[in-house]
Amino acid sequence: MPELIAKTALEGQSLTVGTSTLAEADVGRITSVAVFPGGAKAVAKGLKTLGLTMPEPNSLVERKGARLVWTGREQAFLMGVDCPELEGAAVTDQTDGWTVLTLTGAGAVDVLARLVPMDLRLPAFPVGRAVRTQLNHMNVVILRLGEHAFEIMGFRSMARTAWHELEAAMQMLAARNGTKF
Repeated sequence: MPELIAKTALEGQSLTVGTSTLAEADVGRITSVAVFPGGAKAVAKGLKTLGLTMPEPNSLVERKGARLVWTGREQAFLMGVDCPELEGAAVTDQTDGWTVLTLTGAGAVDVLARLVPMDLRLPAFPVGRAVRTQLNHMNVVILRLGEHAFEIMGFRSMARTAWHELEAAMQMLAARNGTKF
């Protein structure tokens, strides 16, 4: 009988061009939490075991390796840990359906400016923010984790396309700045 080996969508790829680095990230489990009407108190009780609360719109909360990212009204992705028992919510494992890319470096925001239809500069999109938006033609969730650090969550089926779009933007920006790559 053949042995099946789990692989990530991009098999851990990493690339540095100019002042930006693009890499596939392993964030562990990704669990969707969709709160039922009237279920907020029960969900809050379950999340308390992780030291987390449901995030405000367009934000994320983190504690001890667990991250809860806002993904829509009364919805969030729990990342990095197993999901506790959450009565009052629909809970589904999304781990194999999403790819997470990191984009870091001084040029990261300029790379994203070529592909994302919103202002991701630090004053408009500070550390700890999360947003559902478009990366060119793909739906993504973008998290700001540091002054020059982003995570881009996209559907696994679009991982190579997202990589290609980001790589092309990195190369164009480096060429414009006169950087060899």
